[in-house]
Amino acid sequence: MSRGPRPHRALAAAMPIAQLRGVFQMSGLGPERIYDISIISKIPVTFARVMFAPQILVAIEQIAGDFKDEIDKLRIIARDAAISAELWLRSKHGTWRFFLVTGTGLIEIDRDGKPLAAGGMPA
Repeated sequence: MSRGPRPHRALAAAMPIAQLRGVFQMSGLGPERIYDISIISKIPVTFARVMFAPQILVAIEQIAGDFKDEIDKLRIIARDAAISAELWLRSKHGTWRFFLVTGTGLIEIDRDGKPLAAGGMPA
């Protein structure tokens, strides 16, 4: 499901979060982009897709369905202990949720990239 134009307000708000995690770089424009921000730190190197979420306080299963296309693109990125792919979602009120994209599901993480206690789900 397409979410429309690039989320400029969410991207602007994501930059300070990315900067806290390491050196970051914005990706180029275009519908073929896989991620919006790359973050280089000791470990892992992170590729994050930043999206606007009209409904952010929903079950992880709904997030997986609503952002299936973006998650599928992030799964193209090769991952191991040193490389991660993440989906960052922001509401119109400034609420954030972060997800680690694995080969089989999503794991909710905090803004530092550490898993939350609730765990994840297969997608």
